[in-house]
Amino acid sequence: MKEKSKISILVWNLSTNDGYIRASLLQKSLLQLGFEVEILGFLFGKELYAAIPTDAKIYTVEGKKYPDFFKSIGQILKRIDGDIIYAIKPQPASFGVALLKKLYTRQPVILDIDDWEMSWYGGDDWRYRPTFKQLARDLIKSNGALRSPSHPLYLKWMEGFINQADAVTVHNQFLQQRFGGVFVPNGKDTYLFDPSRYDSNASRIRYGLSGYKILMFPGVPRPYKGLEDILMAVEKINQPDLKLVIVGGSPYDNYDHQLQEKWGNWIIKLPKFSADLMPDVVAAAHIVVVPQRDTPETRAQFPLKLTDGMAMAKPVLSTKVGDIPDILGDTGYLAEPGSPEEIAEQIQLIFKDLDAANERGKRARERCIEKYSLEAMASSLKSVIARL
Repeated sequence: MKEKSKISILVWNLSTNDGYIRASLLQKSLLQLGFEVEILGFLFGKELYAAIPTDAKIYTVEGKKYPDFFKSIGQILKRIDGDIIYAIKPQPASFGVALLKKLYTRQPVILDIDDWEMSWYGGDDWRYRPTFKQLARDLIKSNGALRSPSHPLYLKWMEGFINQADAVTVHNQFLQQRFGGVFVPNGKDTYLFDPSRYDSNASRIRYGLSGYKILMFPGVPRPYKGLEDILMAVEKINQPDLKLVIVGGSPYDNYDHQLQEKWGNWIIKLPKFSADLMPDVVAAAHIVVVPQRDTPETRAQFPLKLTDGMAMAKPVLSTKVGDIPDILGDTGYLAEPGSPEEIAEQIQLIFKDLDAANERGKRARERCIEKYSLEAMASSLKSVIARL
């Protein structure tokens, strides 16, 4: 590649967090390597994903159903001018578009796989076997299933084209074993997430958390993320000052409200915060909890909130799912997935000697800087691009 190249990162849907966070981490790391980087993508909703900074320079095209989507593809193809095309997820609206561009420009395509898309539909067991009438309805009706560019049939087809990418990057062992590629971990901005820049006691006062023992979940509540197991553990421990703090809530459904209705006396809910304020929020935690349940979806994930806690030198309590034990090494606390009893034991162990737990948290930060920083991510990307 020439000395300074431009990289176009394609995100299939910029209306949700379905690829943008990974794209933004890749962008930050590539900028460190001296590349010019742009993010482009489709809007299948009315507006940009809420966590995207208002000053972010992103090119968007309206996402539509087929056949109108072909016009949208034509629009974005004209705008892609990177020397390298980096597609986020094997979606038709990202990887498919990238391969189309490659057909007539010969620009190399990198595919990033940060999730097993088919796991949300039953994985390898999923089949599309419609009757002739059903196929006609799915294709012709305005709300027909096959009019959606993200239908699992098209995702299945895209998996068959993965070998057409010039390089593949993944962020965990499950995905690497399934799809091959180079391991490029999710990087954390360890300068922004630096505990020396924040005062934990002041943060607790600022967010109304002083006087409590804080278990913090700084992510989006979903059933597979194991918050019910944390709440059952807290209920079992039964200490009035022990609280689970949920930051932001779910934009997808009312799951966090369901948790509130059942375990409201153990929950403190904080509003959404911008990315630059999240380290100050995490500083208020005594323990960061990431209690993933063991499902096909979670085995393919790299929970970003692990590195929130690690970078902030917090004791991190998680579960033995996927790459989580390898990510934490000996710097975290682990329980079996779906075991409130073991989670309760780990919580009590941490608070029994919080000083020792905080020392372990300091080791977690050192591990995060070494293996999961933006600099570590950039180093992996440099080797990938050098081989193109």
